[in-house]
Formats: sequence, C-alpha cells, structure tokens
Amino acid sequence: MGEVVDPGLEKTRRYLPWVVAVALFMQQLDGTIVNTAVPTMAASLGVESLSLKSVLTSYTIAIGVLIPLSGWLADRFGTKRVFGFAVAVFTLGSLACGLSQNLPMLVASRVLQGVGAAFMMPVGRIALLKTFPKSGILRAMNFVIIPALLGPLLGPLTGGVIVHWLPWRMIFLINIPIGLLGLWLVKQHMPDHRAIKADRLDTAGFLLFGSGVALLSWVLEIFGEHSMDTLPVACLAALSLVLIGAYLWRAKRTPQPLLPVDLFKVRTFRVSVVGGFVTRLGISGMPFLLPLLYQLGMGFTPWQAGLLVMPQAAAAIGMKLLTQRILGRFGHKQVLVVNTLLMGVLIAAFSQVGPGTPVWVILLFSMAQGCVSALQFTAMNTLAYADTSDEQASDASTIASTGQQLSISFGIAFASLVTGAFLGSIDRSDAVLLVPALHKAFLLLGAVSIASAATFLTLKKSDGGNVSGHGQAQPEGH
Repeated sequence: MGEVVDPGLEKTRRYLPWVVAVALFMQQLDGTIVNTAVPTMAASLGVESLSLKSVLTSYTIAIGVLIPLSGWLADRFGTKRVFGFAVAVFTLGSLACGLSQNLPMLVASRVLQGVGAAFMMPVGRIALLKTFPKSGILRAMNFVIIPALLGPLLGPLTGGVIVHWLPWRMIFLINIPIGLLGLWLVKQHMPDHRAIKADRLDTAGFLLFGSGVALLSWVLEIFGEHSMDTLPVACLAALSLVLIGAYLWRAKRTPQPLLPVDLFKVRTFRVSVVGGFVTRLGISGMPFLLPLLYQLGMGFTPWQAGLLVMPQAAAAIGMKLLTQRILGRFGHKQVLVVNTLLMGVLIAAFSQVGPGTPVWVILLFSMAQGCVSALQFTAMNTLAYADTSDEQASDASTIASTGQQLSISFGIAFASLVTGAFLGSIDRSDAVLLVPALHKAFLLLGAVSIASAATFLTLKKSDGGNVSGHGQAQPEGH
C-alpha cells in the first residue's frame, strides 16, 4: 500500500518545489550575471577586477553570517513568513544595486541582497524536508534544482549581452519582476511549517560565530590584495579563529545552541558537510577566475565569455535527470569518491586553456565540469539528510547551508588570494603575464578538490541508501 496523502498535502507537494525553484532561479541568475560582468563593472567604477571581489565576497559573507539564524526564524515565525521576507529583501537589494553610484554603495546593496539570500534556500529546504518523506527528498530536490539551473544557463549570456549593449545596472534590475512572481507564489503555495515551541535565540552564540566568520572572510580578502602587513593580518586571522573556537566550546555546553554541533555525531551528515566544504572550496573559485581568463586573458567580449560558460549549466541540467539513477546504481560512497577526483582533474585541466585554445576544447571542458558538478552537489546535499530525524530538519538544513555558503565565500577569496600571490607586483592588465598566474591558480584549486576525495572514503557502501534506493530491493518491473 502506498502512502495515503490528503488533497491539501498533495497540492502542496505539487507546487512547493516550484515556489522554491523560482527563488533559487533568481538567486542563481543574479550570481552568474554578476560574475560575467565583473571586468565591465570594474572599469565603470574605476577599480581593478581583482579588487571588485568585494562585491562578491560581501554578498557571500552576509549569507554566511546570517544563515545560522534561518532555522530558528523558520521555527519561530513559520516558513511562509520568513521565506516571503527573504524574497522581498533580495528583490529590494537588487533594486538598490541597480541604483548604486559607486563601489561602497554597491557593496552595501549586495549585503542587503545577501540578507535575503541567507534565508531563501535554507528555509525553502526546511519546507521541502518537512513536506516530503525521506524517499521523496532526492526527487523533490532535483525538481527544485533543474529550473534553478536555468539561472547559470541564462546568466552568463544574459550578463554578457547586458553589459555589451545596455548599462551594467540592468544585471540587477532584471531580478525585480522575478522577485514579484516569487512573492505571489509564496502567498499562494508556501506551507507554514513552524515549531510548536521555538527555543530562545542563542544571541551570544550568534555574535561569536557571526563575528568570527565575518572577520575571517575579511582577512582573506585584504590578504589577497596585500593591502596590510603580514603581522596585523595574522593577528586578525588568529582572532577570528579564537571567536569561532569560542563558539564551538560554548555550543557543547549550551542546551539550545545556535548551531548544534551534536549533529556532527551523525556520520553521513558529518562527511557531507565537512567533505562538501573542502570540495566546494576548490570549485567555488571557478566562477571568479573563468571570466578573468576569458575576458582579460584571452580577449573575449563579455557576451562571448558568457557563451563559453553556458554549456556547463546545460550539461548540469541534463545530469540532474540522471543523478537519481546513478546514485541508486552505485551508491553515495562510490559516486562521491570517483566524482570528486574527476572534478579536481577537470578544474586543473583549465590550466591548459589560453590564447589559441580551440573553442570546442573549452566547450568540452565546460560541459564535463557541468556534469560532475551537478552530480557532486546532489550527492552531497542529499547525503546530509539521510540519517537525520524530522525534528533535526531545521538544524541540519541550517548547518549544511552555512557550510556551503562559507565554502563559497572562502573559495572566492582563496582563488583571488592565490591568483594575486602568483601575479605579485606585475601589471594585472597584461594578458601575457595574467594567464600563467591563472593557470597556477587552477592547478592549486584542482589539487584541493582532489584531496577532498579522502573524506568520502569513510562512508559505508550502504550510506544514503534510504534516499537513493541503493542496495534496496526494487519493486517488480521497476
């Protein structure tokens, strides 16, 4: 006998993935458009392209700092109200970005966008986890991701076209109609899951963790620009680690901590979050480095550079249709170990791309990276919830989302840091000197991803089987 579902829940399960997908589409479209437009925006604002990473890192730092609040807010105020708030704030932040007149205004507006983005995906994921059974999570998340991947598919080309023929401010203003559609969908179809009795907010824990994460991210940024002496930077880095360490010490001794570290006792959750953090550290620098390689290093226009990235998203959409079958056939452990190695090799392969490289080779690399990235992220994301209970859904989603966003923020800063280190004091507008430095950065990022494969060796072959169906008897005729 299958699950008996009341009509109201059935309708929610039908439309909820679309609600989350529209918000994630807007967020992903924004990110990929901004990455493509970095060189043009830098020239318009009178700063170097590497310096403009503050527009990227301020956004991701805001997300990383505020995501820990998402689970508590959803439990306290309900998924519908918090998700609607997130979409509204992100839309207002996009308007503010489009009206910005200088770099400080743009950075501040990106922080406002980050406030909205910090709650969108975590709260959307909480709603999915509380609406669908374990066996339906993989299918639901794949459904959400496929429409959302249209953002990376359309973003690079759209961003390239906009900055080529229109003012770059349009890359942010395009979010406004999407945000309005998202708000209407939230009102119509977002369920209002909330805790019967929400715990008190761990304010001290939030201040410790948030300040530590923000300071560490800022240290990585200024160190990459070599704008401060080594000793002060090292002291600030040490202070940030002390703050984060103080939070971890406090979390083990607090009844209701902001991020309950006891969840890391669940092996599959621990491996997914820790392994995923290191893996994403390597891959997250690619969207920052590739536009620099294509536009500054190889002389492509923004819209041409956007075309070179499009196959990655198209391949990712195609792979999403196969991920459930692949995970069901081989299991999470085998897929994550092998696929992580492939991902690292592909990142390193971009060290062979430069002036004179045939376009078809670049497109082939882009498609391959899209396939392995899509499979990797789905496997890591679904493994995190394989052995967590329904009561742990909010905390698990919050911690997993925090780890993902921090790895993105650190990945961008790390990519810029190593590129700046390889460049040294040479002229960064000189393509002949820029390309070799970028090649070294690709090799280093690839090595980081390859090393992260070791974390997935601790998994058991049966881990994640309740999500993927691996190792479980299939119905006759399936």
